[in-house]
Amino acid sequence: MRTDHVAEILRATGSLRSGNPAGVTDIVRNALAIAGLPGPATAGAEGTSALHVTPQTTAAPRVGRPPRIARLRKPLGEVVRTLRAGKPGLKLDGLPGLPRPTPAPDLPLPEGAQFLDLRHVCPSGARRYRLYIPSRADEGLRGLVVMLHGCTQTPEDFAAGTGMNALAEKHRLLVVYPAQTGGDNAMSCWNWFRPEDQRRGAGEPAIIASLTHELRARYAIPEDRVFAAGLSAGGAMAAILAETYPELYAAVGIHSGLAYGSANDTMSAFAAMRGQPAVVRMPSPNARTGAAQGPRVIVFQGTADSTVHPSNAARIIAGKGAVKASPSAPSGGTRGYIRSVAKRADGTNAVECWMIDGAQHAWSGGSSSGSYTDPTGPDASAAMVHFFLQGRSDAPA
Repeated sequence: MRTDHVAEILRATGSLRSGNPAGVTDIVRNALAIAGLPGPATAGAEGTSALHVTPQTTAAPRVGRPPRIARLRKPLGEVVRTLRAGKPGLKLDGLPGLPRPTPAPDLPLPEGAQFLDLRHVCPSGARRYRLYIPSRADEGLRGLVVMLHGCTQTPEDFAAGTGMNALAEKHRLLVVYPAQTGGDNAMSCWNWFRPEDQRRGAGEPAIIASLTHELRARYAIPEDRVFAAGLSAGGAMAAILAETYPELYAAVGIHSGLAYGSANDTMSAFAAMRGQPAVVRMPSPNARTGAAQGPRVIVFQGTADSTVHPSNAARIIAGKGAVKASPSAPSGGTRGYIRSVAKRADGTNAVECWMIDGAQHAWSGGSSSGSYTDPTGPDASAAMVHFFLQGRSDAPA
């Protein structure tokens, strides 16, 4: 799938919301040209139609009278629908190369367990969320896991695909699934590439951190038992939380995600996903908050991922300690993988990175009842929970 025209449509959405219809016109023309679709005409002096577009090129502004903007022949909504239909194989919905998720089934609940539909409001914004409370919560909760879904997914879909609720029931964990909607991002992605959403104290990281603080206090979760994990855009946001709120999260899991500061706009986000991250100068949140080590990190990445280039995994763990790699051959229908580990002085693993042979952009070991999953494994959810609770993914339950 060509991604440049997707970026243009996301830009058009932002321009329309900011009250810049002229900008929308130019962006849609550019998107049509990139996608190879017929474009709206610009009236010339002879009444003929001409359209000359050079992708990723911005013309110098005129001085004096504003330029005349030719009116689109078709409404913007119809143009977007045309782009969505496009040519065979041209898609805007979902993640590149993967089908749009179907509605997630209702998850069966053990007797006494709850899967609540709630809403969190704080000064930085508001989000709907689902909260799984295990049936044995009255025996004492062992931790809180914040699960951040990928683009086009929902909390319900993500819960079904990862199977995290079943693990929460087994290990007495509280699991929260914040929801990102089309109103927050055109494809329901977490906005990991926007500078305002990569900072402490504002934007989406602040909303998620506020929700985490509230749940930790409400359910008396120990401070060293708060974790976050995500897939794709959700994985990139988990990486941001690790950097901007290192004192809040003891460990994070990043599945098919990107490193903090990989991009600063939509175009650089697509470049980073292709393995060409921009040089983005970001503040040093760990130094500012006084966190000495930061959270422990476990990374899962497929070697055949065509949506987020596998090189992004190395960027996530760069500078987090010397790693020692050990291969694992395929066994019992499970994919082989290389697991790299860097240890802390206390014997726990500071970093784990699982490079999974032949895996694409999907949650490893997930259930087919959710979207973007690879049931063949290895089981990323179980490994993450062990890593969170025991300090290493291969620890006994």
